[in-house]
Amino acid sequence: MPTFEEITAFVNQQPLATAVIALLGLAGLVLAFLVIRVTWKAAVWLFARYVAPRPIEDVLTIAAASIATGVSAQGMWRFSEDVLGLDGPLRLLLFAFIEIAIITSAVRARRNMRENFSAGIDGIAVWALTCLTAVLSSMDARSLPEAVFRLAAPLVAAWLWERGMAIERHRIRGTGRINWRLTPERALVRLGLAEVSDRTTSEVDAHRRLTRVALAAKRAKALREGGASDRKMRHALAKLDKAMDQAVEHTGLAVDPARQEALLAQIAALYNTSALIDADPRVPWEPEADHHPVPARPALPPALAELVNDEDEDVEVLDTTPQVVSTAERAAQIRAAREFWDRQIAKGIVPRTVDIAQEIGIPLSTAREYRALWKLEPQAHAIIEALYQQHGIVDTGAFPAIGADGRVLTKH
Repeated sequence: MPTFEEITAFVNQQPLATAVIALLGLAGLVLAFLVIRVTWKAAVWLFARYVAPRPIEDVLTIAAASIATGVSAQGMWRFSEDVLGLDGPLRLLLFAFIEIAIITSAVRARRNMRENFSAGIDGIAVWALTCLTAVLSSMDARSLPEAVFRLAAPLVAAWLWERGMAIERHRIRGTGRINWRLTPERALVRLGLAEVSDRTTSEVDAHRRLTRVALAAKRAKALREGGASDRKMRHALAKLDKAMDQAVEHTGLAVDPARQEALLAQIAALYNTSALIDADPRVPWEPEADHHPVPARPALPPALAELVNDEDEDVEVLDTTPQVVSTAERAAQIRAAREFWDRQIAKGIVPRTVDIAQEIGIPLSTAREYRALWKLEPQAHAIIEALYQQHGIVDTGAFPAIGADGRVLTKH
């Protein structure tokens, strides 16, 4: 590098050449500034157009796949010289033909995914060409670690491409990945080492102990009904007694109503398994699937039947003479009757016709008219249906209501 004195002497001796060099340097700086500016704008545009809209994992996938492809291309560069004997421009033109084919197949596979929802033959070509370039690159390796590295690099690039395609396939088709039948979770569940649900250890243990009690009770019942010998019965009862002792000790069965109900539910299910053969499940594709025959109404107890058969007209009312009331009085009676009706419905009781008539002091015919309209409302209709389903009580307008404690109420 010339010293400052040498530069000063050159300027003094060659002023014209110095001016030309200065102008050329200034033009070069301007040109470099313009090139840097254009390059920066192009980079910003490319980033905003192709990088920013993509998720970060896609960007990292493309970067890693590009590096792996470069490693594979470097291996093919050496392979073309050492094995094929290519040199100069011919080597530069031909060394990376497989990598270019891989990129072309990957682009075509992505287009097929967007248009036909499947990578098609191009997806298979990506893996085939990747394996080919990996094998060729490793064949010119000078050591075993280098061979393994050159084998792994293209396969890593193909794997990253495959994962990107899987994400895009899920995004386009809206479907998830396949569910493998053989997984570590399924194997552990099959061996009994893992639990399917998210129950705690205590819940699982309590369920198993209650199940042992139910199964032991079923076996003892079956032996007794089958006329088993005393020895078998003693063994079955001893097993049942032992299972019950363990359940009471470890599950809190004696004081836990939920566990008691669970045990009774299991016993009920096990005792009535023979009823499954007579089950008549509904088949939705059969003709007239919505048709359900009305079940026969069960016979009522004598006390209830006597109350149901009583006619409203047989009940003594405070005033049986026809009433002539004004519009205002009639409106007041309707409001009073409606308030009484709503109070009784809130208690779970459907008032009888005679109840309304006696409470408000109106004729039976008027009370029957009000009740006929109000009993069709959803809440009252639900109570009437529950009375029929649970107690077999038919609504005749004079049927007894059922209180919250289950007692039959002949009047409010």
